[in-house]
Formats: sequence, C-alpha cells, structure tokens
Amino acid sequence: MNAIKETHFNFEGQTGYYKGKVRDVYTINNKFLAMVVTDRISAFDVVLPEPIPFKGQVLNQIAAKFLQATADIVPNWVLTVPDPSVTIGRICEPFKVEMVIRGYLAGHAAREYAAGRKQVCGVSLPDGLKENDKLPEPIITPTTKASVGHDEDISREDILEKGIVSEADYVQLENYTRLLFKRGTEIAAAQGLILVDTKYEFGKVGDTIYLIDEIHTPDSSRYFYSDGYEQRQASGEAQKQLSKEFVRKWLIENGFQGKEGQTVPEMTPEIVESISERYIELYEQITGETFVKPQAGAVIARVENAINNAIAAL
Repeated sequence: MNAIKETHFNFEGQTGYYKGKVRDVYTINNKFLAMVVTDRISAFDVVLPEPIPFKGQVLNQIAAKFLQATADIVPNWVLTVPDPSVTIGRICEPFKVEMVIRGYLAGHAAREYAAGRKQVCGVSLPDGLKENDKLPEPIITPTTKASVGHDEDISREDILEKGIVSEADYVQLENYTRLLFKRGTEIAAAQGLILVDTKYEFGKVGDTIYLIDEIHTPDSSRYFYSDGYEQRQASGEAQKQLSKEFVRKWLIENGFQGKEGQTVPEMTPEIVESISERYIELYEQITGETFVKPQAGAVIARVENAINNAIAAL
C-alpha cells in the first residue's frame, strides 16, 4: 500500500520527536518543526489499525492551500512544504486556547442549546433557533487547549481573568479569527459549500502572532453543501455534510464506538480503498482542484529525502 503509517527518522540537528494520533513531528535545532502528516486515521479517540493511502496528503495540501490563501490576513508558521505529506515551519509558543468560531447552530453548540443552555462560552444565543440554523452573526466559542484530557469551553471573560492570554493579544486573536472565518466562508461559497464552524490555533514568536496548525480541513472544520440547504432546513431534514463522518458511520454500523470491550471491525483492502477515495473527493470538493497522486514507490524514503533537502536549505 502506498501509505505512511509511521516514521522513525533521525535528521541532522534533530532535537526532539513527537508522535501524535496522525502526525509525526520532528524538532530541528530547537528552531523548526518538520511535520509529517501520516496516513493514520483516528475515530472515537482511537487510531485505527490500517492507514488510509493519501489521507495525509489530502489534509496537508488543503491546509497548505488555505494557509497561503490567508497569509495576507495573518502570518503563519509555514516555511516550506517540501513534500505532499510534509510541512516545515517555525516553532511558535502556542496560546493555550483554541479559537472556535461558529456561523451556524451545529455540533456541540446545538447540543448545548437543545439542553436549554442558551449561553455558549459566555455568548448568549437568541430564542427560537433550531439545529443547523444560521446564526445572526458568527460567534467565537473558545476552548482551553488541554495538555491532558479533553479541551473545555471557556468564556472570553475567564480567559482574561485567569491571565491565560493578555487582553491585547486576545483582542488580536478575535480579530484574526473573524477575518479568517470570513475568508474561509468566501472560499467555501465559491465551491458550493458552507463553512459551518472551524477552529484556529495561534502562537507567538517575540511580539508577532502566527497562525499555526492546519486550517479549513475536513478534520478541523464542518462544511454543509449549500445546494438544498434552505429546503432541508425548512423540512427539518439533516444537512448534507462534507466531513469524515462517513468513517464514524461505518464503524458504528459495525459495532464500534471506541467503548471498552469493542473491537475495530476488519479494515479490508476494499474498505481502505473506499475511505481513501472519499478523502480524495473531499480534497477536490473543498479546493476545486484535481488531486494528484505521487508516483508509486518508496514513500518513506521520498519523505525522508524531502525533509533532509529542506533542512539543508533552511
């Protein structure tokens, strides 16, 4: 299979290594991060046993495209994308909050609202909304960035009161978040999509704030298809989503939700190929571009060579 399940490189100047659920991250000279977006796939907080060919490339290239498309709004961490599955960038000191912004009442916010909680992260919502309705204006609902355990909702007031982010920086983060969401919404609309909600992460080097991590990917954002949105809302139908929800659905249908005692269903070559094809569809729908598969071959050696060459040029 032409897939990257894991990497174990040792680069010149390497000063650190971190293996996340789907990324292998190498620290170079305590100054740069070389991030390999592998083809591992997770669902229900579990990394599934089989990698999905081209999944990492899909996410890495969507993020690269949107980071480039928003660089006039806020500088970002990226220095080079030397391989379809690799991004190399500057190390930033991350802010300990994730800036979640919502244009529609969906997901977590919809569940809170349905439970009678009309305030989300200190933001009041109007009466009479139903799931997936467009909000009067986008709302920012930040979460803490937990090093252990789950992220938790937090209000703007608590962030400032606890000194998690200075007021001057937080005002700038809010401004960047709204501008990025506006740009993302415009790009999505051109592709017949609605950017429902998403999250942004920021870091700092000196006095400069940078946009870090991926943006506007189907793993970090929720999209609806705009065609038929109004009719579906009017008739109470579920919205047609563009996300990796199809993977979760397949797992649920086969008796797996990450609970104790449950076993991941067999990921046959046919299942793996079908998931890979869906990710490629996601890429083409979101970007409006044809997905280009790299030549088959020694994918791990290709990635290693690309990083080595990029490090030498830094």
